[in-house]
Amino acid sequence: MKKIIASPAAPKAVGPYSQAVQADATLYVSGQLPIDAATGRMPEGVEEQTRQSLRNLGHILREAGYDYADVVKTTVLLQDIADFGAMNAVYAECFTKDMPARMCYQVARLPMGALVEIDAVAVK
Repeated sequence: MKKIIASPAAPKAVGPYSQAVQADATLYVSGQLPIDAATGRMPEGVEEQTRQSLRNLGHILREAGYDYADVVKTTVLLQDIADFGAMNAVYAECFTKDMPARMCYQVARLPMGALVEIDAVAVK
């Protein structure tokens, strides 16, 4: 059974996709750009953008009844892999125990000029 999840606290999808889809006990969260849903703006710098992307991820997780502790896999896209250390320090604020598996890539460009985008898979 498939259920579409949307949190009003996270930015709306910028294309033909859902913020998240729950299939049985697994939640698939689409990549979260660092957009503040209240203002429609992105903060400056990779640390604050990472924090905002993770905040958006948290809003969607909670909307579906999950939390960061339920995340089993993430993918982090960085505009510049040199930002890995700064992103990692902020990422460690949300994932503090039993870390999820993770992939991290440098990409040529991200939508809206973002420096980071993070997606996740969570399981209850």
